[in-house]
Parts: sequence; C-alpha cells; structure tokens
Amino acid sequence: MKNFSRLIWELSANTGTSAKLEVLGEYFKSSSDADKVWVIALFTGRRPKGIVKTSLIRECCLAVTRLPDWLFEESYHTVGDLAETIALLLPEQEDNVNEYSLSDYMTQLLQMRKATDEVKKEYILAAWNKMNRQEIFVFNKLITGGFRIGISQKSMVNALARVTDLPAAVIAHRISGNWDPELISFNELMNDENNTASASKPYPFYLAYALDLHPEELGDPNAWQAEWKWDGIRGQIIRRNSEMFVWSRGEELITEKFPELNELLHAIPDGTVIDGEIISMAHQQDKFDFKPGSFATLQTRISRKTISRKQLTEAPVGFIAYDIMEANGKDYRELPLMDRRSMLESIVAPACTTLSLPFTTDPIQRLGNAG
Repeated sequence: MKNFSRLIWELSANTGTSAKLEVLGEYFKSSSDADKVWVIALFTGRRPKGIVKTSLIRECCLAVTRLPDWLFEESYHTVGDLAETIALLLPEQEDNVNEYSLSDYMTQLLQMRKATDEVKKEYILAAWNKMNRQEIFVFNKLITGGFRIGISQKSMVNALARVTDLPAAVIAHRISGNWDPELISFNELMNDENNTASASKPYPFYLAYALDLHPEELGDPNAWQAEWKWDGIRGQIIRRNSEMFVWSRGEELITEKFPELNELLHAIPDGTVIDGEIISMAHQQDKFDFKPGSFATLQTRISRKTISRKQLTEAPVGFIAYDIMEANGKDYRELPLMDRRSMLESIVAPACTTLSLPFTTDPIQRLGNAG
C-alpha cells in the first residue's frame, strides 16, 4: 500500500505526460503482478462500488479524534473532500509498519462487502492505525468508491508497453472488455491466449481530438477523410464464434439493450468487428438515405433493462458504421483507412447497415490514408 499511495501522490505532483509515464513505468517494474492487475483495474474504472457508507467513515473519524460535529463539518467545508479531510484530522502515526500491499487491501475490502457496520468500523480503525496520511487518504478513496486519478489510459498503456515489451496497441486491446481483477492474473491479462473473454473483447475506442495545427497546415485535403459527427452512442459490433456482442465506448456490454442490432448476427461474416455509432433512427429507406432521430429519443432506450415491443416501434435504433477493425478474425487496424474503407463497403454494405459518408459528392468515394 505504501508503494501505491506513493504512486498516487507522485502522479498528482507531476503534470507533464513524460514525467507521469516515468513514474508509472517505475511502479510497474517494482510492484507485484497482483498489484499491477489492481492498478490497471482501478485506472480503467474497474473500481468496486462504495463498500463503506460515508456516514460510517465519518463516524470512525469522530471516534478517533473526539472532535465535535461542528468542527468536523467546518473542516470538511474548508477542505472540500471527505477522504482528505479525514486524513488530515487523524493523528500522524509514527514509525508505522504496514505490511499489506494494494492487492491485500483490495481482497480484504471485497470480503467486507456484506459485513456489518460494526465489523467494518473495526476494520477501518485497525487499517488507519497502520497507515501514514498519504495511505489513509488513498485508502479512504478506495473504501468509499470515490477513487479517481488524473492519468490517461494511453499513458498507462505506454508504461506497460515499456515493461512488457508488448506493442501499446496490443496492450490497449487486452485490457479492454469485461474482465475481473479478482479472477485474472497479470500473465493472463497480458497473454491473449489465456484470456477466456477474448471472443467478446472490443478494441480500444479511438476518439476525436481537437487539432493542434491550423487546418491549412494539414496538407492536401485529398489525403484526409472527413465525416459527420453523429449524436448517439459510440459502439462496436463484434461477431466472433457465431455470437454477437455490442459494446459502448464506456466498455459496457449493451447487446441486450438494442435487440434490433441482432439482425447483423447473420448478416456480417464471423470474425468481424465494426466501429460506429448507435443512433435513434427516424427513417431509413436504404443505407444512403436515412433520417436520424433525436438523442432524447435514444435516451429513452439507454436506461431500460428490458425493451418492450412498443419501445422498439416508437424509438427504433440503427447503427452507422465508421470503420472496420477486424475481418476474418484478423486485426486490420494498421491497414490504411482507404483500404479499410474498401473492406467496410464490401462487408458492411451488403448487410444493409448505414455507412458514415465522407464529405464528397460520390457517396462511396474513398479519400485517402488518414482520418
């Protein structure tokens, strides 16, 4: 836990990307494989939900500090963060010896999920007694489910690439999807052959970024492909092993939410992954003649666990294909966009899926190698 809390503070203290990359790289080199898995999980949003209520952790702090309620509230109001407030109020532990690692604490915390408040209180007080302020702050974030860190997934992936000698793109793919840090080892996570969830695994989503240069400095417009930005849910449709999976950009498996897309199970070949946008579809005559509905209409579908026939009729959805990332079970992300666009048209167009069209008078003209 000392190493992990030191990592968090060093990442917070360094604002430059290269400095954060160096800090992460050193941590991955020196930490245990079990801790590496949990760091990857926590940094990619796979943190456990709040295991301890904030009222209980507040009660624990008052029991140790014996502060009156009003002084605690004033301190909390001044600091603005409960985990930090408690870390500052608790007495400093001198010569604390904390033999537990991050993975030890995560295992213990997950075992506490169904414990009584009294058992949780005893555990928290005993844990604090072994920690310095930095560790208490990080520990408090973990037990309340409020852990967040200002580090991009790209930086973490690049740091792992330095340690494992695997390409960054391969690592980004292998840490995506639906995996459980309680059940998978670091070797299994990094080795795709040992990953039992690989059939459903999506590729990392490549997002849009603001230009660093003026548009005129990008060169010949014919070397680029520009497309409309659609107002929907970014998603990937995956067909592998005769099964279909639909993933959102937030790496949530949403196959059941949009049963209309199941029609693609028999329309696209096995071993195909398509990147695109799930949108509300007001009207569609063919793949080049469609009218998108409002995002508000789409939102009526997002929160539903089960979809009624009425909703399928009143709020239908469609899928606009942007790109093809896998075909015949082969990763084609390194192929130029011009070639991928050609594959997209040959594989997706026959499936009657709407294609995202480049800014051109010819709806299927291919415009270049980058986009």
